[in-house]
Amino acid sequence: MNTTGETNAETAENEIEAASVTNRRQPFPQGFLDTISTGWTEREETLPEPREQAPFAATRRAALSAAFPGKRLVIGSGDVKQRSNDTDFPFRAHSAFVHLTGWGVDAVPDAQLVFEPTAEGHDVTLHFRERADRSTPEFYSNAAIGEFWVGPRPSLRAVAADLGITTAHIDDFATTDDDLVVGEDDGLTTFVGELRLVKDAYELTQMREAVRVTADGFADIIRDLDRAVAHPRGERIVEGAFHQRARSDGNWEGYDTIAAAGAHATYLHWTRNDGRVTPGELILVDAGVEVDSLYTADITRTLPISGTFSEVQRRVYEAVREAADAAFAIVRPGIRFREVHETAMGVIAAKVAEWGLLPVTAQEALDGDRGGQHRRYMVHGTSHHLGIDVHDCAAARREMYYDGIVEEGMVFTIEPGLYFQADDLTVPEEYRGIGVRIEDDIVVTADGAENLSADIPRTADDVEAWIARLRA
Repeated sequence: MNTTGETNAETAENEIEAASVTNRRQPFPQGFLDTISTGWTEREETLPEPREQAPFAATRRAALSAAFPGKRLVIGSGDVKQRSNDTDFPFRAHSAFVHLTGWGVDAVPDAQLVFEPTAEGHDVTLHFRERADRSTPEFYSNAAIGEFWVGPRPSLRAVAADLGITTAHIDDFATTDDDLVVGEDDGLTTFVGELRLVKDAYELTQMREAVRVTADGFADIIRDLDRAVAHPRGERIVEGAFHQRARSDGNWEGYDTIAAAGAHATYLHWTRNDGRVTPGELILVDAGVEVDSLYTADITRTLPISGTFSEVQRRVYEAVREAADAAFAIVRPGIRFREVHETAMGVIAAKVAEWGLLPVTAQEALDGDRGGQHRRYMVHGTSHHLGIDVHDCAAARREMYYDGIVEEGMVFTIEPGLYFQADDLTVPEEYRGIGVRIEDDIVVTADGAENLSADIPRTADDVEAWIARLRA
């Protein structure tokens, strides 16, 4: 209630003045303040049917409730992150929040999913700030939530119907000293991470879609290779071709694209992408599309820029593929996750020993205590879980992750590589500057595994034919 004698328009103007921290603000004339809330078509809100993932998210919430009886649990969506000055990065909700609500690209910042303990389990409420519509001064004055600035935002009623969750205004949310909060409580954070280790049917559908769009993105890259070759920063052309597909058919990339041509391919996380794309060399592209549900693919292909591999390039490439195929062949429920890496590394060690690059035998290099000489040429792991995060389930315990038992429904990568840096004197000159990685996304089935990205060409012969077809 206004008790100062101000008019509503004056109150609004003062609120705007108090909130303003910029020297660019233009004052609103009185006529604007008197009329801005009038003259709009009446809105009729039609409540949506529950979205496809709503029952799956409800099942996940039930599992979380059962694991923490009597505890008040808080899972936040997170807030926007500053990029520079008054410019923010695009908002992406916390992965545990997405998993437990089913809210994906349309989730809003600063929301809180609250599990209130009851005798029967928990009452779950999603608290968020309802839209600043035309009935409030924030409609035009608040660039963060005002609909004049950011477009329509969901109402409490609409989100409740959409997600199948009770909703309430964020002003009704308050913390307590006994709250277990994701990101602050290790037990809760670990549990919600491990809850994602096995994917349900909805999640697998989203993973397939993410891989499908990613495959289209790789085809776009090949079609644009000539333009990349012609540009002094051709790696950026490659990155841009993939980005266009990610934004047109998905939400974004699931992580920064690696477009590493020539010797840049030997740097595992090369994301500057400012180098030339030169015929005769290879380009390693590690990229994945994140779809609107926020599930992401993670695929790597290494392409001969001219369209054909040299003899040495093919030798390295096929060695990496052999390692990937060997790792895939052992995947089935009941093995330990670490066996995937161990199998791939057995092939890598054998190959570099065969080429005379090791000071010891392959068997000696594979010794867990005194070996490791082959790891000079592949220092990273072979596999990681994949889902809402590109490195999914990162908070899981080691005994559930690296030392864990593989189960049906798990999704992870297989991505061996070989990297011979340009100044590495331990390898013959013909190998220097060659970097190769092949990465596929795998789902564990009842009796083995399925390569979700198998339709993206993998063998050296198939890659050459793929490039020739798309550049014809």
